[in-house]
Amino acid sequence: MGLNCGIVGLPNVGKSTIFSALTAAPAEVANYPFCTIDPNVGIVSVPDPRLDKIVALIPPAKVVPATFEFVDIAGLVAGASKGEGLGNRFLASIREVGVIAHVVRCFDDSDIIHVNNKIDPAGDIETINIELALADLDTVTNRWAKQAKLTRLSKEAQKENEKVLPVLTKLKECLEDGKSARSLKLEEEELAMVYDLHLITLKPVIYVCNVDEDGIVEENEYVKTVRAIAEAEGSEVVVICGKIESEIAVLETEEEKREFLEAVGLKESGLNQLIRSAYHTLGMRTFFTAGSDEDRAWTFHAGYKAPQAAGVIHSDFEKGFIKAEVFNCEDLFLYKTEQKVKEAGKLRMEGKEYVVQDGDIMHFRFNV
Repeated sequence: MGLNCGIVGLPNVGKSTIFSALTAAPAEVANYPFCTIDPNVGIVSVPDPRLDKIVALIPPAKVVPATFEFVDIAGLVAGASKGEGLGNRFLASIREVGVIAHVVRCFDDSDIIHVNNKIDPAGDIETINIELALADLDTVTNRWAKQAKLTRLSKEAQKENEKVLPVLTKLKECLEDGKSARSLKLEEEELAMVYDLHLITLKPVIYVCNVDEDGIVEENEYVKTVRAIAEAEGSEVVVICGKIESEIAVLETEEEKREFLEAVGLKESGLNQLIRSAYHTLGMRTFFTAGSDEDRAWTFHAGYKAPQAAGVIHSDFEKGFIKAEVFNCEDLFLYKTEQKVKEAGKLRMEGKEYVVQDGDIMHFRFNV
């Protein structure tokens, strides 16, 4: 699974506007379908107030936030799974991402064309979901046909085939009904059997409601519709006003951005919520290193042990791992200095079996 988020949706729902605001990258924005043909890729900083607090308490020469990748994928249309529009290329791009941000138009504006000539979030979501299910169905059907023909196998291979075929059959029936593969809630062992298929509908989805200025203040009926669909699927919802986010993106200082957000009645940017949501949905967490040279946020997978986290910094750190000095950033915020954290008994020496926690501040001892 890619450590990135693909932004998808019908044409003209605001995907490229949101992507441009996210990354300040010049994704082409135009009022007609398929203005974005090749996926745009942008790297964004993961907003984390904890890093700001660490910097205030352990001032460094350099500050490096965690980063995350977003991919802007051109608009899908009905028939994309059969190559309609530029469907095949778009679907190939979606297969490469780890999580999908499905942008849904939740505002009225007669000046902006809707590909189906009406605002219908439920219908828009269904169109995309069916196309993705059909694309996966094609993949699964091909594999199922190949597996079913494999009769001249060793006994061991036959046993494996007998396990795989029922999983493929289950997936095939589910996708034929237009449902996502993730709705089956497959076991880890089953997921491992079909991992190499890179099924799109197995990927987690975040629904992004693109609203107008009024919709950001008071939730409209379109957003409520999307929330109901997301709740039934167990997916997250983020509400964003692409127009407001575009205006925030061109402001130069953090102070100007804060003042703008206050003026429109927001505590934080909707894009910050989306970045964090995508980061966490993928099971990514953050540990920190801090010192006079550099304060830095590092990305790791939830469940990593100390040597694996050390390997995020450098492979030599993992190979030669001895111990890790660890305390959590919350202890630093409470006691204000590393020395006081130590005096309070909150600084620990941890070995190879330590499971790293989100927010840990770590110093690795290694020998190569």
